Amino acid sequence: MDDSQRTFFITTVAWQRLPIFRVEARARLLIEVLFGYRAQGKYLLHEFVVMPDHIHLLMTPASEISLERALQFIKGGYSYRLRKEETIKVWQESFTNHRIRDAEDYERHCEYVRMNPVRARLVRDAAAYAFSSASSGFRLDGTPLGLKPGFSKSA
Repeated sequence: MDDSQRTFFITTVAWQRLPIFRVEARARLLIEVLFGYRAQGKYLLHEFVVMPDHIHLLMTPASEISLERALQFIKGGYSYRLRKEETIKVWQESFTNHRIRDAEDYERHCEYVRMNPVRARLVRDAAAYAFSSASSGFRLDGTPLGLKPGFSKSA
């Protein structure tokens, strides 16, 4: 399976949907963890947003790492690091995922991630939300190679 078939849109939710990431230090720590495992080559990170009670990721796990394992690194690594500062339950046990089918699907999910804080009325402009790949200052991985063009529904 090539990388274009291993790109996923992920959603994972905070424990009981508590807005734990509304605390800036917690949100920043999560971003640090995301980029730390990315730097270790565990996955490519295409887009992300840390919302008050959930996160969305667009990622491609490394070829030798399962999607479940990649999320285990993120969720477990974050919980471990946060526990050094405070003891709270962070995550719901599961996550949802959608395998990206083609270039159109990829673009639609990129837009969804970037616009999530706007739709939630946290900001007016996606770039103004500090805990998202839509804001400046984050170096992300490019579009996965080999994504097929989407086919128009109107034919």
